[in-house]
Amino acid sequence: MQLFLDTTDVAILKDLAASGLVDGVTTNPTLIARSGRPMFDVIAEICELVEGPVSAEVAATDVAGMLAEGAKLAAIAPNVVVKVPLTREGLVATSEFAVQGISTNVTLCFSAAQALLAAKAGASYISPFIGRLDDHGAEGMDLISEIRAIYDNYDFDTEILAASIRSPAHVTAAALCGADCATIPPEVFTALFKHPLTERGLSQFLSDWAATGQSIL
Repeated sequence: MQLFLDTTDVAILKDLAASGLVDGVTTNPTLIARSGRPMFDVIAEICELVEGPVSAEVAATDVAGMLAEGAKLAAIAPNVVVKVPLTREGLVATSEFAVQGISTNVTLCFSAAQALLAAKAGASYISPFIGRLDDHGAEGMDLISEIRAIYDNYDFDTEILAASIRSPAHVTAAALCGADCATIPPEVFTALFKHPLTERGLSQFLSDWAATGQSIL
């Protein structure tokens, strides 16, 4: 499963990308606003740091506006993926982007029926929001499983990008359900490395090694 970082913090991205485990980046208007920087500067810098897909979201809600904004965003770098909302207008724009060869990430997906429409429109990625469904009493991972089954039934190329990830357990569950990618906040990405038994075992190994008085170098 590909792991994307959901961030516009370039300093954090540089640090975590050095692990070699970051496959892409997603952004949204809220993250851009928090950065306090011009959107085009942020996206361009992220695209220089990460070779994989970088989602940049349109602000328009009408088809013509989305197409105009999407074309401008796609021109920033070859790895930009234009992010559009899962609305009727968004899917019409997605179909046109597909004809133009522009990659898209259809966001704010909350049902398998919506995901079916996005795939038929030619979306490159579909972003089901797991955590937000959980917040409303639904089981977000059920949605991932449903989309996986539908896409496999019809050999759709659209990749499932699990979003609104809240914990390492969400990442694991999304992988088990067959998500192609997960976009996760930096703090969750960092938490993936950790387990108390790993830390305890390493501490014991280092203590025992020190007691031998040996050196590898």
